[in-house]
Amino acid sequence: MNEKFFSLPAEKQQAIINAGYRVFSHNSYKNSPMSEIAGAAGISKSLLFHYFRNKMELYLFLWNKCAETTIDFLTRYNCYGQKDLFESMERGMKAKMEIIRLYPDMGSFTIKAFYEKDPAISAAIQESYRKYFNLKADRTRLNFDPELFIPGLDVAMMYREMYWAAEGYLWEAVQRGETDAAKMEKDFRKLIEFWKSIYLRKEKKNGSD
Repeated sequence: MNEKFFSLPAEKQQAIINAGYRVFSHNSYKNSPMSEIAGAAGISKSLLFHYFRNKMELYLFLWNKCAETTIDFLTRYNCYGQKDLFESMERGMKAKMEIIRLYPDMGSFTIKAFYEKDPAISAAIQESYRKYFNLKADRTRLNFDPELFIPGLDVAMMYREMYWAAEGYLWEAVQRGETDAAKMEKDFRKLIEFWKSIYLRKEKKNGSD
């Protein structure tokens, strides 16, 4: 990637990034022309190629930007330092709502990219996903107090089940074209309360009421 991209004003960088997310989230990788991304960003196609050598470089930059931005915001909101899983999730939800306000199409792009069929793109995405998922999962589980949960619970499996449920919710929302931040926050709060009722020890549930 041309370093000149990073020398652009932050507003211009964000416009290009959001244009990429918007176009790629509505089309497959193959059917997302660089000219359309350039137009959405308000720049020429040649200038976009000045910043990114080719479409694949831009696509993978956007994917890694998703992961790096998510980890950055979760760190800012101190999601990784909580002993209470659900406190961590509450903070994570607030962090992700802030991300949505900055990058409205990032979530849709992430889901679309994860299921991309192009072989070269798919291989790169899956390799990157495993790295970032393991990093987030390890950081998130690091400080959890196992005494908060019902006896014998497989905490790692619980975490994965929650993650899969959240990803499934996002996938359905993207398919319906519904990515309203306020509605998503309301729905996730309901999910968190539901998980609390299932996985917390009874005395912990009572103690939190």
